[in-house]
Amino acid sequence: MAHTETRADRSASKRHLFGSSRKSVALIIAAFRGWRRTVAEGRALADLTPDQLNDIGHPEARRPALDIKAGLITNLMSMR
Repeated sequence: MAHTETRADRSASKRHLFGSSRKSVALIIAAFRGWRRTVAEGRALADLTPDQLNDIGHPEARRPALDIKAGLITNLMSMR
């Protein structure tokens, strides 16, 4: 009786291992597909002009911007 129980535990653990590896492979594939889709969308959006982005309702791409406040040069010159 104890021998039968031991064999049942072994077969259950093998099934569990194969089931978890299938799930992990499926998760890896899903993550890779999502990453690939995100990269493709980013490349497609990078090629669009700001007017085209406005046409599709997407905010402008994040690009570096230099904001200069009025009177900045005057303040810098006075600190000199």
